[in-house]
Amino acid sequence: MPNPLTIKLLQEEAAKFAKAQSTHAQPSLFGVTDGKAIGTYLEHKFQALLQSRYHYVRGNSAKGIDFPKLDVDIKVTSIRQPQSSCPFTSARQKIYGLGYSLLVFVYAKHDDEKTRTGRLDIRHTIFIQQKQTADFQTTWGLLRLMENKANRDDILAFFQERMLPVDEVEAESLADEVLRNPPEVGYLTVSNALQWRLQYGRVFEQAGKVNGLLRLG
Repeated sequence: MPNPLTIKLLQEEAAKFAKAQSTHAQPSLFGVTDGKAIGTYLEHKFQALLQSRYHYVRGNSAKGIDFPKLDVDIKVTSIRQPQSSCPFTSARQKIYGLGYSLLVFVYAKHDDEKTRTGRLDIRHTIFIQQKQTADFQTTWGLLRLMENKANRDDILAFFQERMLPVDEVEAESLADEVLRNPPEVGYLTVSNALQWRLQYGRVFEQAGKVNGLLRLG
């Protein structure tokens, strides 16, 4: 029976996988520019490696995140435009985080005309702990308001300025929660859309410098 997969083992395997993948020439990737197809290829390859070594519950798009028992989701994105999307659950995610951690592979793709192969050079492998997956500007702004003795009305006005996608009742409940339980600083840029759009520029800058942002490779 394979050993159970843990967060630590997942991080270790991700670092080794990224290093090996960066030198691997893959014929099926030659000429491929579709970021979704590249992401699917990399995720499936990593999952296949893990399944050959460990026992764990594997998630899928229908079930939500990739590692539901570990509360971790994989994101694969190009260095040219490092962003991805994730399901919108509630506006609360922008303040208190997505509810799960992220394992992010950031690649630069290179095609070799002579061998007709594609290679994914993994430039960053970063693990973002759940508590750091909130929106930077929203959390930073709320914490500054709290330092300046903000009250409920101040918090509600801030939500309006930030165009937080909430109705009046939800906004009031969330404002009360912020006053009782101030958020931690998040390091994602989370843009409003039908799905959240996550951007990782600040994560690259701060990984390895602050708690909760681990640079694995």
